Formats: sequence, structure tokens, C-alpha cells
Amino acid sequence: MSEKKESVWQGFKAFLMRGNVVDLAVAVVIGAAFTNIVNAVVKGVINPLVGAFGTKNLDSYSSCLKGPCEGTGDAATGVRILWGSVLGATLQFVITAAVVYFLMVLPMAKYLARVEDRRKAREGAKELVEVTELEVLKEIRDELVSQRGAGRGEA
Repeated sequence: MSEKKESVWQGFKAFLMRGNVVDLAVAVVIGAAFTNIVNAVVKGVINPLVGAFGTKNLDSYSSCLKGPCEGTGDAATGVRILWGSVLGATLQFVITAAVVYFLMVLPMAKYLARVEDRRKAREGAKELVEVTELEVLKEIRDELVSQRGAGRGEA
């Protein structure tokens, strides 16, 4: 029984130590911290800009589907569509996606492209050197053959 517990424990430990599990945990922590930044940008910048044209709180935007729509919160009557909440969540998503793309995905793609270009350039240079060396060796061989043939003709 203790062998089974040890193998299960070792398997669990191996699972936790895999690179992708650790990377995923780091991504979740960074994502949670990043969410706070996006929420602060929406509350501090986007909502005041929207507030210049209407109310500062997007959650207060709604439409009455079936009246009478009176009151707010739990005391509200009627059927409301809270499209302001959807708009706020959509803006947060778009901002998050834009920041992730422009600050993380795009620079990483450019970096990986540069690394790939360097790798291809190194491979091309290596092939060129190999071809050049081969050509030089062929020329040396041909020269030796011609010298040997010329030496026999003189004798």
C-alpha cells in the first residue's frame, strides 16, 4: 500500500513540476494582476470619458423591455435590459485584448521572427562555407591531377 501511495505522490509531484503547469500558474497570477490594471483604466479613464456624454457609470444604462420600469436595484419593477453592463464588459475585454496583443503578442512575434531569421542566416552561411570549401577542394584535386598528368607527359 505504501508503494502505491509513493508512486501516486511521485506522479503528482512530476505533474506539478512539468513546465507547462508552472507556466500556466504564472499566467493565471499575471492575468489576475493585469485584470486589476484594466479595471482601473476603465474606471479612471473610460468611464469619465463616457461620463462626458452621459452618466459616468455604464451599469446605469438600461432599456425597459416591459413596463412599468421604476426603481433601481432589488426594488426595480418591470423587465430591463442592462445593456450598459454589457457595454462596460465589452470595453474591458477590448482593452484587455488590445493591451495583450500590442504589449505581449506582437513584440513576442517580432522577436521570434528575428530569431528565426538569424537561425536561417546562420544555416545559409554554413551551407555557403561548406560549398566554398568543397569547391576549393575540387579545384585542388583538379590541379593535382593536371600536374600529375603534365609530369607524365614530360617524362
